[in-house]
Amino acid sequence: MNHVIVVEDDPHNAILFRKILEKRAGCNVTLTEDPAEVLDLVRGGDVALVILDVSLRHSKWQGRPAGGVEICQLIRSQDLPHVPILLCTAHAMRGDAERLLRDSGADDYVAKPITDHERFAALALGMMERAA
Repeated sequence: MNHVIVVEDDPHNAILFRKILEKRAGCNVTLTEDPAEVLDLVRGGDVALVILDVSLRHSKWQGRPAGGVEICQLIRSQDLPHVPILLCTAHAMRGDAERLLRDSGADDYVAKPITDHERFAALALGMMERAA
């Protein structure tokens, strides 16, 4: 069973991601807002996908606020197994996707709200299959 980490500060979105990934993609989902926990789980080697909200109100790394872009940069800067990373944001403007992907090192990007659950599950599964 694929293990997916979802880093999302909105409880409604976190539960929605979990339900879609568990029911439509057959994944085991860990919800967290803690960058240290994300790094520990990725370091463990059994993570198939990390989904990061770009704007995180409660996440901190070494005492400083850390959003999805910073957490993605942190994962990519460590000597960790390559895990696909999907950024999510509700604040999508023209050109944001390219800039966010370039700045973060993430593999893909999706705009919220997630309205097409099938398409989101297919995107997540495709990212995991390509990385396997």
